[in-house]
Amino acid sequence: MTVTIYNTISRLKEPFEPQEPGKVKMYVCGPTVYDYIHIGNARPVIFFDVVRRYLEDVGNEVQYVVNFTDVDDKLIRKAEQLGTTVPEVAEKFIAAFYDDIESLGVHKATLNPRVTDHIPQIVAFIQGLVDKGYAYTSEGDVYFRTSEFADYGKLSHQNIEELQFGIRVEVGDRKESQQDFVLWKGAKPGEVKWDSPFGEGRPGWHIECSAMARTYLGDTLDIHGGGHDLQFPHHECEVAQSEALTGKPLANYWMHNGYIHINNEKMSKSLGNGITVNELVKRVKPHAIRYFMLATHYRSPLNFSDDTLEQAENSVERIANCAATLKHRLTAAGGGQAASEQSGNGLLSSGDDALDARLNEINEQYHAKMSDDFSTPDAITAVFELVAEANQYMNRADASIGGLRALLALLERMDAVLGLLPVQQASDELLDADIEQLIVERTEARQAKNWARADEIRDLLIEKEIILEDTPQGIRWRRK
Repeated sequence: MTVTIYNTISRLKEPFEPQEPGKVKMYVCGPTVYDYIHIGNARPVIFFDVVRRYLEDVGNEVQYVVNFTDVDDKLIRKAEQLGTTVPEVAEKFIAAFYDDIESLGVHKATLNPRVTDHIPQIVAFIQGLVDKGYAYTSEGDVYFRTSEFADYGKLSHQNIEELQFGIRVEVGDRKESQQDFVLWKGAKPGEVKWDSPFGEGRPGWHIECSAMARTYLGDTLDIHGGGHDLQFPHHECEVAQSEALTGKPLANYWMHNGYIHINNEKMSKSLGNGITVNELVKRVKPHAIRYFMLATHYRSPLNFSDDTLEQAENSVERIANCAATLKHRLTAAGGGQAASEQSGNGLLSSGDDALDARLNEINEQYHAKMSDDFSTPDAITAVFELVAEANQYMNRADASIGGLRALLALLERMDAVLGLLPVQQASDELLDADIEQLIVERTEARQAKNWARADEIRDLLIEKEIILEDTPQGIRWRRK
């Protein structure tokens, strides 16, 4: 099934064709590591994790690069506030980023290059632009000469006269044009700096991604992604400087996710309504956060509220309960979770023609939606159709081990991309085997009329948010 992608630069859905069949070069702009990431940062982190997983699921090898901006005005100010150094600030919040993405079930990128490890590549990139006449030095700074790049503005589709309003540098006499943007910032007293042919200083924001992407993925990427707010100026400037240097497209496909609003207001620091992932995962199940992010199409705005989070938690609980019940039924039937024979479409064969036909239909629906510009809301609809089918099947008197295995296998394969099932245990949580043993002990205690021990185990399970349920196959448990 052909994957189509809405390409920001063409404003069209286009069939996805990587430059090398079966191998995808994908770069997504990562965080500036001066603070904990907020939910606005989490949206691209989660969504592009799903893009990467789906491309791998359909047979591609994905080289996935997400950078860290570990030197910037924001890090310098944070270091001053904390009375520490820029590298120490960066180390703290890179570690926090890894903790946050792990809690959200996000797979680590193939590479997370840091700006400070790539100063020679950045300096060489800038020198190449100077040599070609696309850049010039002025009072210790180096600027990109936008007038020399005829296609400036082609990604964001903005009027060239309006572009000045988004540039992240001061307008002053040092620049030839208001649209010119900084590539190298001359050192200020006390700031972190490096030597270069242009004088001591540090890189500008835009040049960092161009240099690191080229270092690891070559002149042309298959996919370049990021938030909608990065279209201009960041990605527009990346296009200009990269294509000016190489004469080749920076990326064949550009993808941008929409904004997040908080209670129908745009999230911004000026409104003080930002919410960090670090704070949010303390009160909301992480897989519910993933569901919330994926239940709206990635290009659409997303409204965050307590109500939408509660709906997300209820929805993922339905999916988790279905998976837990399938596993419980298999264990009770002595079927374990061993693989059955696969059919021609890659699904497990249940031995029931009608069930296999229905599973094939749901699988095709899921792939049709995921391959259509990664429509995760519709893919989730297919997941719920599978959940409904599984719940109905488990009520049948003739439900078989083969049928249970086939249902669970398809649910887990879909979830291997979407990541909606809880898969990680916090360090203070009981492991599954421990819970099973406690349930056995509680049953034995009740049979021996040792009510104190039975109550002690019950209270421990309640404290750990373990819910026990009586079923025809015996006691099963689930996490709240």
